[in-house]
Amino acid sequence: MSDRPPQPRRGSTRFPVIPRGEVVATFDAYGDAQAAVDRLARADFPVREVSIVGSDLKSVESVTGAMSYPRAALTGALSGLWVGIFFGLLFVLLAPESANVLFIGAAALIGAGFGLFFNIVVYSLGRRRRDFTSVMQVVASSYSVIVSPEHANRARTALDAPPAP
Repeated sequence: MSDRPPQPRRGSTRFPVIPRGEVVATFDAYGDAQAAVDRLARADFPVREVSIVGSDLKSVESVTGAMSYPRAALTGALSGLWVGIFFGLLFVLLAPESANVLFIGAAALIGAGFGLFFNIVVYSLGRRRRDFTSVMQVVASSYSVIVSPEHANRARTALDAPPAP
């Protein structure tokens, strides 16, 4: 199953709409809802008629560690390194006769230096307001598998059948 949003139903506009239909199953975890849609696909169900809808959305921030000057310097240097490598390779593609491997290495080092300096300055300005790193996610409390009404009974039957070996 792909991670892209479901295509609009027939006759709808290009703008996202909440899918209409019957709820054939509800799950606490997104992976379980995906597994149910996979089971429907293996049962030759028209999966274009299926949507997974998350309900009761919550913002979850997971703290990944403490921020310090060495960590700020390292993350800045690594991100700057990648930017330097990118621009070095881009220059090699645009002017291959005047660039070589040393040029890419120099661009990477310059990028790492700028990233290190910039990240330490940003961390110094915001210190004591946010001395930790985190990852933000939006999660749902439950996930419903919704199917168009004309296919709801077939979907329930396919989901209630024991999984194929």
